[in-house]
Amino acid sequence: MAQPKGTVVLAYSGGLDTSCILVWLKEQGYEVIAYLANIGQKEDFEAARKKALALGAKKVYIEDISREFVEGFIWPAVQANALYEDRYLLGTALARPCIARRLVEIAQQEGAQHVAHGATGKGNDQVRFELSCYALCPQIKVVAPWRLPEFYQRFPGRRELMDYAKKHGIPVPVTPQTPWSMDENLMHISREAGGIVKMRGNGGHTLPPVLGGHQCCTRAAHAAIWALPNPPFLPGRGKHGVGRIDIVENRFVGMKSRGIYETPAGTILHQAHLDIEALTMDREVRRIKQGLAVKFSELVYNGFWHSPECEFLRRCIWHSQEAVVGTVRVSVFKGQVYILARESPWSLYNEELV
Repeated sequence: MAQPKGTVVLAYSGGLDTSCILVWLKEQGYEVIAYLANIGQKEDFEAARKKALALGAKKVYIEDISREFVEGFIWPAVQANALYEDRYLLGTALARPCIARRLVEIAQQEGAQHVAHGATGKGNDQVRFELSCYALCPQIKVVAPWRLPEFYQRFPGRRELMDYAKKHGIPVPVTPQTPWSMDENLMHISREAGGIVKMRGNGGHTLPPVLGGHQCCTRAAHAAIWALPNPPFLPGRGKHGVGRIDIVENRFVGMKSRGIYETPAGTILHQAHLDIEALTMDREVRRIKQGLAVKFSELVYNGFWHSPECEFLRRCIWHSQEAVVGTVRVSVFKGQVYILARESPWSLYNEELV
């Protein structure tokens, strides 16, 4: 039996990796507190609680932090026109510092010296979680199983994890036929790994859309993005295939990766915000802000949300938005966003001069 190692708060999703990691941490001598953040994903949270307790968690925290996620993370990114490498709206990258902040707070509340996550040693999420945790609590100790030889040598692939789950009676939704990983929140759905890594595979077409494809609808949907900077909820727009992309991106760790992303509402808000900025913002301020947006996007993607430089940029961007207020009417149809009209009390457009 392993020697007791104290308490660890695990960023828990209920999926294959973190379910197996919960059991593995118990084997290593840790008391495990599971934390599951509700950021808008479709999840049976009560079932997840029961599952974590059945796997040996000492305690389970499940909290709805969706409003905090929208107001404190998504909306600042929309204001920044954040777009990593001209394509990625940072849906997953924005969620990690939001989750990490509460993860650290729970660790401090519980007197735990350790936090843990299920991010792999090749991905960006390990960096995003850990930089956030260290920025918020420099003395915290992070347990990253996918970087520990005793873990990754035992589990060289997802098939070994599935065998481990079967051995320990861990129910997981992943099968050898659908081995990709999926991450979901109210802004974004991403799918990676599995057959998606093959560059010549038609991953974007062979994977069924989670929210809908552009072939699904025969009539356009209209929406008024009113009262920016307080945008509305946009239900059902994903069924038009808006915001679905198949991209290759440069990870922080130096390698390239492929992902299939669906970000419908984020895509619509991005287009609407660009439009109202063009109507209301001074030309030279906008030029400077465009440069800030590139740097901001890189910082967020690379996990530096809680850094002094990122906070500085957020303040600059927030100041630039004082007059970016108005309404944009849009139409979405077969994967496209069409701007129909816009108005603002702070418009710099003069019809008499045109």
